Formats: sequence, C-alpha cells, structure tokens
Amino acid sequence: MANRPIKKFKSGSLEAAIWFNERENNGEIVGFKTVSLKKSWKDKEKDVWRNETLNIRKQDIAKLLVILNKVQEELLLNKEDNENE
Repeated sequence: MANRPIKKFKSGSLEAAIWFNERENNGEIVGFKTVSLKKSWKDKEKDVWRNETLNIRKQDIAKLLVILNKVQEELLLNKEDNENE
C-alpha cells in the first residue's frame, strides 16, 4: 500500500499535505511529520498537467510564513508596482 498523507488542504491549484514518516535512529524507529506543498498547472503547448512539489519539515513552516508575509507586504505596499497593475 502506498504512503498516504495524514491530511490534505487545497485551494485552487495549490495543495498542502501532511505526511507521517519513519526512520531508524540509533537502532530505534523514530516517527516525524513533513509537509509537501504542490502547485499544479496545465502546459497548454503540450496539453498536459504539470506539478511542482516542495517538501519541508515542520520547523520550516514558521520561517516560510514570515517570508510569504514579507513578500505579500512588499507587493501590496510598493506604490510603483501597484500603479502598473
């Protein structure tokens, strides 16, 4: 049976999934969770669906949120860009 995510969240072409993983550490099996972020889009030239996936660890989520908030802040508050849109 294939490894399946614990939970999935989807909005449009974006999806996040939580996975449970195991690995051996000093002779013991240790469980831990990871997250995959996926974006899907259609390649119109080749008429096929494409996926891009980023796998991150639990401790990366807070850092990623800070970065995304900074990007959003820059895009929303930068007057020059807003005038061109």
